[in-house]
Amino acid sequence: MKDDEKTIIVENLVKNYQFTEKDKGLVGSIRSVISPRIKTVKALKKISFTINKGELIGFIGPNGAGKTTTIKVLSGLLYPTKGFVNVLGYDPWDRKTDFLKNISTVFGQKNQLWWDLPAQDTFDLNKAIYELKDKDYEDSLEELTRILEVKDLVNRQVRKLSLGQRMRLELVAALLHRPKILFLDEPTIGLDVVAQAKVREFIYEYNKRYEATIILTSHNMDDLLHLIERVIVINDGQIIFDGKLNDLIKQFAKDKIIKVFLSKETDFKKFEEIGKVKSIDYPEVVLSVPRQASALAAAEILQNFPIADLNIEEESIEDIIRRVFRGDLEKKS
Repeated sequence: MKDDEKTIIVENLVKNYQFTEKDKGLVGSIRSVISPRIKTVKALKKISFTINKGELIGFIGPNGAGKTTTIKVLSGLLYPTKGFVNVLGYDPWDRKTDFLKNISTVFGQKNQLWWDLPAQDTFDLNKAIYELKDKDYEDSLEELTRILEVKDLVNRQVRKLSLGQRMRLELVAALLHRPKILFLDEPTIGLDVVAQAKVREFIYEYNKRYEATIILTSHNMDDLLHLIERVIVINDGQIIFDGKLNDLIKQFAKDKIIKVFLSKETDFKKFEEIGKVKSIDYPEVVLSVPRQASALAAAEILQNFPIADLNIEEESIEDIIRRVFRGDLEKKS
């Protein structure tokens, strides 16, 4: 991989926040002024990674893990405490015009569209901000509104639109200038199933058509399973995994799944003595057992139950991701 294909380079990035702790009441307020207690929160702890041109990365972890802080540093909204960051050859926090013209951010819970005006007014403003030529603007607007199926919505007041409609128009506003890097922070949050699918389809197509580099943070399982190949997992300000989504299982699966097919009915309660019963739907019984005990558990089942068939499987990737969101995974040395 050539250096010029490394769109984002992050080395030993640290971001600390400091704030003053204050006790309750007037006395606490006075004490915080006279003798303030400064507390430091370490949001990012020497994280490092690189992202190449055209990659679509899932950046996931529990709430408060450091995902949004990282995106804000990469987009130049926050200044790091320590470390090296290079995005498209720029220091993001310099906020140079050429840098800003090549990135875009979409935060699922924040709007750039003006609430009381039609989205078209925001589009026209962005045309001026990004200094787009008339033809480039018109071509981009026509393409985006067609693909996202919002042509008939651009002249309605934003406040009269559904959340799904607004989200698709937010994407239009963010992509009119065809940025090389797109930061998406929970882009499908709060959307119904149909709207989620439309947004996911568009993200996929945009990534392929323009070789855009996309970093996606999401707690939506379907976003990850339908869009992502490589995933970066962050927890407590540290990267604990960086690799293919399927490899999460190999590194972090702590259980094996045993699927048992019975030849006749039996005392189902006895299965609880072997492992955690996930489901019973006769003739199938599904158990979860520790990885190191799976062979012994299978042997015990074969010896003590009327078995027609038995399969030992890996823990599902969905279960692994759920544990990521809960913050249950620990960094491997």
